[in-house]
Amino acid sequence: MGAGDLLVRIGAIVFLVGAVGTLATVAPLLLGTSRLPTPAYFVSMLMGVGLAVALAGLLRAALAQRQPPQGDAAGQAAAER
Repeated sequence: MGAGDLLVRIGAIVFLVGAVGTLATVAPLLLGTSRLPTPAYFVSMLMGVGLAVALAGLLRAALAQRQPPQGDAAGQAAAER
């Protein structure tokens, strides 16, 4: 598993929990039934948190691919001489 993969997976799971929470809070409004309690609306805010965590994981993975490994840069410089 590469750098940032775990963050992407955790972000996806948190996003899905938030998406289910959003569907659960919007359904009573569309069906005309009684509202859910306020904490249910806080669960739907997890969508944004999950998206932010996943994007942070993608950024970390991209930065890890961009930088050469520590040992290779010194080895290449010595080989060029």
